[in-house]
Amino acid sequence: MRCERVFFERDGGGITGYPVDKIYEEAGFIAYYFHWPHDEIMSMEHRERRQWCEEISRINKKMNSSEETQDNPFDVFNKR
Repeated sequence: MRCERVFFERDGGGITGYPVDKIYEEAGFIAYYFHWPHDEIMSMEHRERRQWCEEISRINKKMNSSEETQDNPFDVFNKR
């Protein structure tokens, strides 16, 4: 049986889940752009992976700013 969520404790107590497919989406995004090894990416806390994804998206937006405004297919978090 495949696990569909990763569970972790929140700062305020209790346990919450994070979908495994989202973890792999973040890991794939970081690996594609930064070429970091799987084990290094997967050992990061969720918050750190999200920060790196946001930074990569920011870099992509900046690099593409001279082009016409268009949807960025690499902006996985739709932060506009």
